[in-house]
Amino acid sequence: MSFLLGLTGSIGMGKSTTGQMFTELGYPLWDADAAVHRLYAPGGAAVDAVAAAFPAALQDGAIDRVRLKAALAADPAGLKRLESIVHPLVAADRRDFIAKAARDGARIVVLDIPLLFETGAEGQMDGVAVVSTDAETQRRRVLARPGMTAETFAMILSRQMPDAEKRARADWVIPTDTLDGARAVVTAICDEILGRQDA
Repeated sequence: MSFLLGLTGSIGMGKSTTGQMFTELGYPLWDADAAVHRLYAPGGAAVDAVAAAFPAALQDGAIDRVRLKAALAADPAGLKRLESIVHPLVAADRRDFIAKAARDGARIVVLDIPLLFETGAEGQMDGVAVVSTDAETQRRRVLARPGMTAETFAMILSRQMPDAEKRARADWVIPTDTLDGARAVVTAICDEILGRQDA
């Protein structure tokens, strides 16, 4: 039975980098954002349904995220409609990934879910690790991203649970101030989980 480890953290905290540290140790990683990209790509399971709800978002047989964003901006009720289409497909993608990892004998499966607490997904995990750094480092990382503005950053933060609350609810906190420090904590978490399984 695989241990399902939820990995989450606010924007700019270093979640993607930390997720790769788990894969380097040999543990499969499911990425919610990557799953949405697959669903929106040509032939993806969400393309027809999303295109039916938001025709302007369809381009070259795929859902164009920029066009979709514009359609949602013009339609305040649109987000709920989009979520009702996409969330069940993302959940199915996650279930398939977990099942395959279990068949492959993975002892730990890492599930990278940005809005883990916000969507109540922590109840489906065996444990949760939160990546975290100080607010200044977070801000510097995010504003260094192409096309990111202080206004957009503020809007994203307003939709996310505060970092302090995430840390309080986590089973483990992974500080991402340094790569070596984060890697040491990742290794320690995996060792602890394996130790429990062997106990």
